[in-house]
Amino acid sequence: MKLLVVLPLWALFAVTQQKAPSDDCLCELISSEKQFPYDKLKAAQDAALGCTNIVTPQKVGQAPRFQMDLNLLRVYIHALLDYLLLRQSAALDSLLLGLSRRLPQLEQDVAMLEKEDDGELFGVLSLHIIENELVEIQQMIDKLNRTTAESDRLSENVAQQLENVQEEMEELEKFDTMQVVKRQQANQRLKRDLDQCRNNGVFPTIQPTQPIGGACPHGRLVNITGPRVHTAGEYPGSYKYGAWGRDPKPEPGKESWHWRVMLTSSNIYAHYVRLYSSLSSLIVGISVPGNVHIHPSNPTTNTIQGPNVVLYAGALYYNCYNKDAVCRFDLTSKGVTTLDLPKGTRYNSKGNFCHLEECYPFTDLDLATDESGVWVVYTTTQDHGNLVLSKVEEGEPPKLSRTWRTSVYKRSVTNTFMACGVLYATRFVSKNTEEIFYSLDTTTGKESFKVGIFINKVSSDILSLNYSPVDQMLHVYSDAQMLSYKVLFQMW
Repeated sequence: MKLLVVLPLWALFAVTQQKAPSDDCLCELISSEKQFPYDKLKAAQDAALGCTNIVTPQKVGQAPRFQMDLNLLRVYIHALLDYLLLRQSAALDSLLLGLSRRLPQLEQDVAMLEKEDDGELFGVLSLHIIENELVEIQQMIDKLNRTTAESDRLSENVAQQLENVQEEMEELEKFDTMQVVKRQQANQRLKRDLDQCRNNGVFPTIQPTQPIGGACPHGRLVNITGPRVHTAGEYPGSYKYGAWGRDPKPEPGKESWHWRVMLTSSNIYAHYVRLYSSLSSLIVGISVPGNVHIHPSNPTTNTIQGPNVVLYAGALYYNCYNKDAVCRFDLTSKGVTTLDLPKGTRYNSKGNFCHLEECYPFTDLDLATDESGVWVVYTTTQDHGNLVLSKVEEGEPPKLSRTWRTSVYKRSVTNTFMACGVLYATRFVSKNTEEIFYSLDTTTGKESFKVGIFINKVSSDILSLNYSPVDQMLHVYSDAQMLSYKVLFQMW
């Protein structure tokens, strides 16, 4: 008897449902490289921040945020170690200074007691004072010992933590298979070498077209101190851009007058100069004789464009509105004459002063005064953006007489001024510091990139800078504030 087994046909096949076709395509990417351990980088950053909190409750610097910038974090670690050593040294120095001042005083008191002890009340009181001083000195010595011990423990603890972080960073650099970090380090070395070349003055000497004879009667500029004056005038917080100062060649009876120009329209334009009978009047905001208008409307032809303005011999010199030209406005006759600059001069905010974070708009032309008169600083297309200096000769109209071409790029400069025939250029260091880093002596034609004179700022941006030969003061307009600094010279 045969056994027959009957199977249904659907049991012999695996049946699957198919989805409707879709436009999406999913791909799986398998990298042959090891995955970067972002958690370890985050832990290293947190450890560096933790060391900061141990060393000081105030931040010594902002640690790098969570990003793959190993060089920046390494620099931060070294800076933190340096700060730790400096902080310990400062604390110990303070205590030692206190002891060095107290011990001689104690010695004097003992000598006085030995000399004037009468065996009665005076001697008892003097001895009591000496006992109190001895107690205070002993307390200072105890504190010095505690500080030294705490500093040692802190140094060992933090140094060990930072060494661990540094080792972790070295491990993380192994993931840099594209050599990004090494290229960054090479770029930093090249930048350092370039800065050293600049500081060593490895640049061609610029010969003046017509050298100015004579030497500065004050000597050479060696320092800037101050500010001596710091005021917002009658408009505190208003009119961020502008300029102020004194007339180096005033008319009789106006020797103490001061002036101010505020860019009242869009922080770009102005159409009047404001006069003050004295510095005190400017500080308290009493304008007498008041405003002298170039034109009733603003802006328009021959009104002021940009903050770099100067007053000389009763006339205002400035960048003419919408022109590559210098305007001269006579405050007495109210007449305006113009001086066209060379062809290719950049204007209308195409050749500004700048630093890394921003450029100052409409600073294409910078007017300056010194003992010899009026100067103009600008740049041209044919000079590839480098500073150009020209002497402005008085007259109706004024004209250019001599020109010097420099090797400093204008957009790397934040401002310029003239003092005793020498052009000085500044650059932004921080929100608190500006550096005078460059000079061009128009007598010799010699350039220097290592002047190294620093200006202490009260606000981030210096928008106008001009030297007054009347009192050797540097007038600064900075974010709606007016300041003056003393310029110090030294005889050769």
